[in-house]
Amino acid sequence: MAAKITDWADKSGEFKRQVSSFRNWISRESGAEFPPEKGRYHLYVSYACPWAHRTLIARKLKGLEDIITFSVVHWHLAEGGWRFATKEDKPEDIPGENVIPDPLHDFTHLRQVYFASNKDYSGRFTVPVLYDKKTNQIVSNESSEILRMFGSEFDDLIEEKYRAITLYPESLKSQIEEANAWTYDSINNGVYKAGFATSSEAYEKGVLGVFEALDRAEKHLASQTDGPYFFGKTLTETDIRLYVTLARFDPVYVQHFKCNIRDIRSGYPRLHKWMRNLYWNHAAFKETTQFDHIKWHYTRSHTQINPHSITPLGPLPHILPLEEEVAAARA
Repeated sequence: MAAKITDWADKSGEFKRQVSSFRNWISRESGAEFPPEKGRYHLYVSYACPWAHRTLIARKLKGLEDIITFSVVHWHLAEGGWRFATKEDKPEDIPGENVIPDPLHDFTHLRQVYFASNKDYSGRFTVPVLYDKKTNQIVSNESSEILRMFGSEFDDLIEEKYRAITLYPESLKSQIEEANAWTYDSINNGVYKAGFATSSEAYEKGVLGVFEALDRAEKHLASQTDGPYFFGKTLTETDIRLYVTLARFDPVYVQHFKCNIRDIRSGYPRLHKWMRNLYWNHAAFKETTQFDHIKWHYTRSHTQINPHSITPLGPLPHILPLEEEVAAARA
């Protein structure tokens, strides 16, 4: 029997993430197959998905809104995979910018974009997808590499104020790589290891790993006294990669993925302050964070976890104001 599109655990009960299949690179190097060009590339994303969210933040931070077009799939993930919005969808059910029908092909589902690029494709139909409108093919569906492309490869096409934003600076490369490795494995992917586990052993292994890594991140921030970012005064791709998980943590992962040893707002004061600084002081983070999409997607798509598709109202607010704390954190 074929596996359902919403089945992610293997026979051991542990979650296994698929390796991305499209790994081409947009490059400024002479003769590159995919050179940076204004209007050539389109980004397919979901507001619900943390991996896609990385690329949306980078697109806005780097001033690429007039360079790279984007559109957003509907938040509901069903057996057909991600679908595009239709004219019948009510605006209040699909809030946010560019939640629209497929603007390039009039396809109904993202899977059709994959098959148009490779008719024999047999993997999952994931977001983000960076698509080349000139050659009609997927460039990449690997979020970490799209994030890095956006960070540098379009710099010749943008204003100086955006070129000055260096998300992967030479002086911090080794530290960024080290931080990315453990935050990816134990936090970004760790919440899925806990949430999609189908055995108690796999769940406990996953959730304990999440909180060990959060403790490590909290301790790390205590050492960064010269600025508000993960590496002090410099905003880097590590901030983006960690933010997309922590913004979803209290609203979704605490209850839906059973990551409930602590929450961020009352259990991790430094991470809480760091996250809110990004949200409230940087439009690229706030304007791309759509809590309705996030909560509806997880609670109404993962019926193996939440069979009645009931979406919890809380926590309210989804993210606290910059200078406000919960009572437990003030005590």
